[in-house]
Amino acid sequence: MQTNFTPEQLQDPGIARANEVLRTCVHCGFCTATCPTYQVLGDELDSPRGRIYLIKDMLENNRPADEKTVKHIDRCLSCLACMSTCPSGVHYMHLVDHAREYIEATYKRPLMDRMLRAVLARIIPHPTRFRLALLAAKIGRPFAFLMPDARLKAMLQMAPKTIPPVSRNDDPQTFAAEGAPRMRVALMTGCAQKALNTDINDATIRILRRLGCEVVVAEGAGCCGALTHHMGKADQSHASAAANIRAWMAEKRSKGLDAIVINTSGCGTTVKDYGHMFRTDAGLAEDAATIAGLAKDISEVLTQLGLPEGAAKGIKVAYHAACSLQHGQQIKTLPKDLLKRAGFTVVEPADPHLCCGSAGTYNLLQPEISQQLKARKVQTLEAKSPDIIAAGNIGCMMQIGSGTGVPIVHTVELLDWATGGPKPRAIALSEHA
Repeated sequence: MQTNFTPEQLQDPGIARANEVLRTCVHCGFCTATCPTYQVLGDELDSPRGRIYLIKDMLENNRPADEKTVKHIDRCLSCLACMSTCPSGVHYMHLVDHAREYIEATYKRPLMDRMLRAVLARIIPHPTRFRLALLAAKIGRPFAFLMPDARLKAMLQMAPKTIPPVSRNDDPQTFAAEGAPRMRVALMTGCAQKALNTDINDATIRILRRLGCEVVVAEGAGCCGALTHHMGKADQSHASAAANIRAWMAEKRSKGLDAIVINTSGCGTTVKDYGHMFRTDAGLAEDAATIAGLAKDISEVLTQLGLPEGAAKGIKVAYHAACSLQHGQQIKTLPKDLLKRAGFTVVEPADPHLCCGSAGTYNLLQPEISQQLKARKVQTLEAKSPDIIAAGNIGCMMQIGSGTGVPIVHTVELLDWATGGPKPRAIALSEHA
């Protein structure tokens, strides 16, 4: 694609990167075939190619974002299926992230939009605040029908039936390896996950220790910054990311780290991109690149450690591939291979490349589109008649779980169970229902 940025514009690192991305696009349209919003809405401007044209026009002309551009960029899930299918290697993620930052700086949203986004950005990345918000939403859920805004209804309806107690395993500390130590790893405990489902981190710590890992929860580490990053709130997202970089580098310099283990794939995609996020920061660029290189999804680490082979269990698991894992990190087979090795029968739904509609806060800010994508995903998963649904991302688990009676658990919970850990709570509860 031909671009016409001025030399002055290209002095801006964000514009320079956008220019690089834009010039790789050849207008082929392969991306439209795998874009969930284009599949649902059928509008060219709700496809990656259409959004690329809108972003190009906005940035080249150095004009403030307008309502039309904002509407179609907001409808993007950032599922990154377009990046998996693009034959030209267009790095759409960096382009749309820059566009969102540009929108945040140049466009004044309607008051309700500004309020909702501010609330989400100030609550979800903070586990204690999020727990209190979930409790309030749980109390208010019976009155959701009174809400005049579909987004407010979605926020009330997202609250789980039970809010788990705080897990002290998420506190800063070190867990010794069982047997001969093989690796020293930091576990990213996350933010929303600590409020929504504490079993995931607990299972991760157990299985890593069982396989010979010393596991450290670093003092000062917290939210990865993804949620605010995808809202275009660069100052907030970079502050969260910088805190993690400093916390993990302190551990690396103190006693060494072989990996930073991440069990929420949306976080993993962001942490692995820290090197790009801080490429122009003289004080953090090198450390950010180091941390990005250490970041590993739990499935990568368990594959490296060598999961023990388990006997056939006669349990059919439908594996849902989170977009941030299969498209953002290009990890497509490892979770399925691990589940099979542990003894589970693994099946996949039709169109596994399509998003479930969770996408961070998308299900709260774009509830109508999200509901359509959820219904499609649940239908294809249930068509496989599974005993259990497994996924590698808490957002997907909440989204899909709200639309099906099939128990849904994190992949690591099943692997922990298969190697000596407790039966996942969601399965145990479904058996006693």
